[in-house]
Amino acid sequence: MFIQTEETPNPVTMKFLPGRVVMESGTLNIETSAAAQGVLLAERLFAIPGVESVFFGADFIAVTKKAAIDWLLLKPTILGAIMEYFLMHDKVEVRENVVSTSPAKDYGENEAIVAEIIEILDQKVRPAVAQDGGDIVFDRFEDGIVFLKMHGACSGCPSSTVTLKSGIENMLKHYVPEVIEVRSVQ
Repeated sequence: MFIQTEETPNPVTMKFLPGRVVMESGTLNIETSAAAQGVLLAERLFAIPGVESVFFGADFIAVTKKAAIDWLLLKPTILGAIMEYFLMHDKVEVRENVVSTSPAKDYGENEAIVAEIIEILDQKVRPAVAQDGGDIVFDRFEDGIVFLKMHGACSGCPSSTVTLKSGIENMLKHYVPEVIEVRSVQ
């Protein structure tokens, strides 16, 4: 098995591409070892000293490390854990008690606006940020402000603020006149 790696715009996050489906549907962002419980590959990755968070996309795994640890030391161990996992499993298996990053919600009177925002994000934004090992997920829409969660390489990325304000905010304002601002939430 050959696993490709790619650097991301975020220097503490690396993208691992095992050449197969990682998540059949949705994405999964895991930020602590406690939250990794129920996701065997995430448990294995969090057992590696220096791993801070793990993000599973459709065909990639983005691993974020502690800044003080060098990728040259960490990367071989991560590659080994991913390879060992996929030799025994077809995809990332998630127990029922683990929630995906995109739960369905009721948006009340803003339902049509939210649907339009989510469609733009899904069609124009998320595929682009997935190429860099990240994801941007809709959180809520209040008083003209779109709140988004950054996952994977996008979380903590030095260029994410520019992407959020110059790219995503301008695009949403153009297509959805009700949008006046975009903000990131943790």
